[in-house]
Amino acid sequence: MPAQILVVDDEAAIADLVEVYLKNEGFTVHKCGTAAQALASVEAAPPDLAGLDVMLPDMDGFTLCRTLRD
Repeated sequence: MPAQILVVDDEAAIADLVEVYLKNEGFTVHKCGTAAQALASVEAAPPDLAGLDVMLPDMDGFTLCRTLRD
């Protein structure tokens, strides 16, 4: 089963580009544009790895990282 990667970025073009590269390498990618979406996604299916934007509209990426780790 391929690794699950969560990509959180409020700029859709960046998230789409990252998704293309990761999927080409065989990973399963879940994209979110906000921290709230990311938290809901993690509850539904915990990822193996998360790539987080630092400046999200509803929470900074550092706080989101701490929340996900807890």
